[in-house]
Amino acid sequence: MKSNRQTQRGQGMTEYIIIVAMIAVAAIAVYQYFGQTVRNQTAAIAQELSGQDGSTAKNNAQTAANSAQSTGNTKNTLDSYVNQAGK
Repeated sequence: MKSNRQTQRGQGMTEYIIIVAMIAVAAIAVYQYFGQTVRNQTAAIAQELSGQDGSTAKNNAQTAANSAQSTGNTKNTLDSYVNQAGK
């Protein structure tokens, strides 16, 4: 028979795993909306650091941010997220 302390330890670990899973799902959703923006901004920074003009990457980042904002403003249901891989 397990002691009460071991049971509580298992419960704490289960709660921790659930919280980590929820954070991962939220991070994936945020990356879905803003991933292209972050990639373009990083590209602009890298180009500027190397002495090149990063204007194109910066403009692409702004376009992606505007697209993410308009997508975020639309009311989505769970049906909106089906088969979204690669878009």
